[in-house]
Amino acid sequence: MSGAANPARGEAALDLDGERLALRPSFGALVAAEAELGPLFDLVERAADGKLSLADLVALFWHCLVDREALSREALGEAIVAVGLAKVTPVLKAILQQILAGK
Repeated sequence: MSGAANPARGEAALDLDGERLALRPSFGALVAAEAELGPLFDLVERAADGKLSLADLVALFWHCLVDREALSREALGEAIVAVGLAKVTPVLKAILQQILAGK
């Protein structure tokens, strides 16, 4: 379940339980996230207002996960809870910046 993130490709690294996962907010990933979570601008606004739910965070990360074969969505959520939201917030910020600014 490990992967090296490539910042040149807009990827962010998510470190969970000793494993490094690469998240890439590609067009396909963001379209899938938007279909589930609603408009991306609303998602960004909820995050900025501190109103992004854990379910929203896990869904966004799941859709952006480069290697979804490595773990289930439930396992991703459990790992995020185990490390705490403070540790994953910088990764969330990086993904949201990619959504707003592009590559």
